[in-house]
Formats: sequence, structure tokens, C-alpha cells
Amino acid sequence: MESKMERMSSSVQSWVEEHKLATIGGVWATAVGASVAYSRRRAPQRATSLRLIHARMHAQALTLAVLGGAALMHYYGKNSSGKKRGDDLDYDFYSQLPAATDADGKENERWSW
Repeated sequence: MESKMERMSSSVQSWVEEHKLATIGGVWATAVGASVAYSRRRAPQRATSLRLIHARMHAQALTLAVLGGAALMHYYGKNSSGKKRGDDLDYDFYSQLPAATDADGKENERWSW
């Protein structure tokens, strides 16, 4: 039987998978806020502009790490389910294109240069 923590963990993981950009933006904003608060407490005499520059650099580094983790999660999440089957691919875009040749074999005007 699943424990409450396992259910909560799986629900958080599924929410993060659905809202990747919002999660990354939230991590970035949280990192900026935490870095500004930390630098304000540690060095109160430092200029606000310098605090913001350092906070943005720290947040960028953390965001890159989160993006790398998201890429790994996406890669291993797709590959763990097995090989892609041909019927999973979306060919709908190509069905909307006109044929390259007419029924009599002449080249279609839209495809000629």
C-alpha cells in the first residue's frame, strides 16, 4: 500500500511534468529572492544593484542545473517506456500539404521554383 508521502511525491512529480516552464520560473524567482535576502543579511552595506546582479547570477546557475535535470528527466522518461512505435508519430501535418505531383504526373505549381 502506498504511503501518503509516496502519493504526494507522485502527484508533485506529475504536476512538475505538466508545468515545466512554470516550475523553472518559480525556481528562478525563489533563487533570486533567497540570494537577495542572504546577501542583504550578510553584507548590508553592499549596493542594491550589486545585490541584484549577484542574485541573478546565482539564479541563472541554479536554473541551468534545473534545466539540465529536466532534460535528463525528459530523456530517460521517454526512453524508459521503450522504443517509439511508428503509430505514435503525428503525420497530420503532412496530410495537409498538397501533393507534389498531379494525378497525370505533372509537377504541382506550389512545389515548383
